[in-house]
Amino acid sequence: MERALGLKEETVGKVRAILGASEMIGQGNPKVSRRAMTRAECLARRAAHPRLAQADPRCSAPNMVPLYDPGAGETAATAAVCIDQFEFPNIACEFPLVWVRANEAQALCRALDKRLCDAHEWEGGCAGALKSAESEYPFDDRRIMMQYLHDKNRDIVWAYGKEKNHALCATGSKKSQRCTAGGFTVCGTNDYPAGSFPDCVSPLGVYDLHGNVAEHMNFPRKLEELGSRGGSGETEMKGSWFIFAQAEAHEDDCRFRAPDWHVTKIDDPNSHRNYHLGFRCCRDLP
Repeated sequence: MERALGLKEETVGKVRAILGASEMIGQGNPKVSRRAMTRAECLARRAAHPRLAQADPRCSAPNMVPLYDPGAGETAATAAVCIDQFEFPNIACEFPLVWVRANEAQALCRALDKRLCDAHEWEGGCAGALKSAESEYPFDDRRIMMQYLHDKNRDIVWAYGKEKNHALCATGSKKSQRCTAGGFTVCGTNDYPAGSFPDCVSPLGVYDLHGNVAEHMNFPRKLEELGSRGGSGETEMKGSWFIFAQAEAHEDDCRFRAPDWHVTKIDDPNSHRNYHLGFRCCRDLP
């Protein structure tokens, strides 16, 4: 991270402290993980691809792109927030960080002057149009009703287009043979390097929103719990994961919001973690 992202020594120290405080955070248990693709294979695939999505310097951080709504006349130049192109550590062809709790993910994002994305920001980055928070959350209702009302009227679209196609994304791996209910010693993180499927990219330039690892996100129950307003709400898991071509656990279109699986507050020190759950960060712009 230090070399690839040009991090300062102070920032590297913060990241190391967070990682060092956990006995499980990493790129999966190396004793049982069987990678679906190597870093070298990923680099070769990306080098051969004619149209890689480029980062935007307006985000003032490597490998980030602005979020906005082209259909509302907005442009990248007017964006108020950026999102990581890749799952953390946000480096092309590096394996995502997993076995991380939501509070740890938030701390890692903040160490980089970022934060966990709000649910609608992730969805907008996927669908290619960031909608306003006021239109995307029936605030102050029960969580199950907020999810139901949103999903009932959502647009059905995937990052790569209007037709579902698991073959375009990092969904073709397999679970470890002994992995049933989960567990660090039996469940390998058999994922792919980030960005290894160059066509699995959104119109705004965000990779792996389908497939690879699922992602922690902030779900605000109230307006003041929006991350973009400095708040913190409840956990949500976004996106499909690396086994999805063989076992669809749920719908995985861009704006689908899952039921409240393993829900805690973002800052709960015992929030959910597992072998196929990572995260990515967002960054507010001045």
